[in-house]
Amino acid sequence: MIILIALAVLVIIFFVKGIQIVQQQEEMIIERLGKFDRVLDSGFHYIFPFLEVPRTISWKETTKGPDGRAYSYYTQKTRIDMRESVYDFPRQNVITKDNVSIAINALIYFQIMDAKSAVYQIQNLPEAIEKLTQTTLRNIIGELDLDETLVSRDTINAKLRTILDEASNKWGVKVNRVELQDIIPPTDIQNSMEKQMKAERDRRAAILEAEGLKKSAILKAEGEKEAQINKAEGEKQAAILVAEGLAAARIKQAEAEAAAIQKTIEAIQNHGEPDKYLIAVRYLDTLKQMVEGKDNKVVYMPFEATGILSSVDGIKQMLDANK
Repeated sequence: MIILIALAVLVIIFFVKGIQIVQQQEEMIIERLGKFDRVLDSGFHYIFPFLEVPRTISWKETTKGPDGRAYSYYTQKTRIDMRESVYDFPRQNVITKDNVSIAINALIYFQIMDAKSAVYQIQNLPEAIEKLTQTTLRNIIGELDLDETLVSRDTINAKLRTILDEASNKWGVKVNRVELQDIIPPTDIQNSMEKQMKAERDRRAAILEAEGLKKSAILKAEGEKEAQINKAEGEKQAAILVAEGLAAARIKQAEAEAAAIQKTIEAIQNHGEPDKYLIAVRYLDTLKQMVEGKDNKVVYMPFEATGILSSVDGIKQMLDANK
C-alpha cells in the first residue's frame, strides 16, 4: 500500500508539474533535452516533465527610485510578454559637437514580434536595447551643437527610432517610438543660456519699441502732411471763392453804376451835355475823398474848379427846368 500510494503521489506530481498555463499575450519557449522544441502561446498546455522544460531567460527591469530616477535590476522568468513594453533608461551623459556635456534620459517603446528570436538571438534583450540606444544616442548628439540638440528633439527621436528598429529587427523586436525625456545642460551653461535668452528678449523688446516709435513718427508726419495739404487746399478754395465773390461783386457794382449812369444819361440827354455832368460828378466824389479823414485840415481845389462849378450850376439849371 505504501508503494502504491508513493507511486500515486509521484504520478500526480508528474502530471501537475507538466501542466503549463500561459496567459493572454504571453508566450513560452519549450526545450526538449536542452534543444528548442516549440513555442507555447496563451492557453492550457502540457509538457513532459524532466524531458521538456521552459527556457529560463534573464530580463533587465527598471523601476523608479524615491529620488525619481530610474534604477535597473535583473530577474529570471520563463514567460515572454508580447505586449508593447516601455523601457526607461537611466540618465546618461553625452557630449555635443561643441564639447558640451549634457545629461539625457530616454524612453523606448518596443514590442517583441518573435519570441524565439528574442530568446536565442540575444542574451538579454532589454540590456541590449539599452546599450544600443546609448551608443546610438552618443553618435547622434555628437553630430549636433548644443543649440541644435535643444531644438531638434523630433529629429533625434526619428533618427534614433530608425537605427534601433533596423538593428533590433534580427532580435524579433519592433521599436515603435523613442522619446527624449530630459536634456539637461551643465549649471554654468544653463546660467549662460538664461542670460543670453534675457539679452535676446531685451533686444527684441528694444527693436519692437523702436519700430513702434518709428511707425508712430511716420504716421504723425503723414497726418501733419495731410493736415497741411488739406489746410492749404481749403485756403486755396477759400481764396478762390473770395476772389470770385469780389469779382462778382465788382461786376455787379459796375453793372449797377452803368445802369445808374445810363438812366441819368437818359434823363438829361435832352436838356444838356451828359459828359460834362459825369465829369462834374467824378470831381465831386474825388474832392469828398480828399477831405475825408480826422487829421485832414487842408482843402485842395483843382485847377478846373470853375469848370466843375459851372457844370454843377448847369445841372441845377437842368433840374430846375425839369421841375
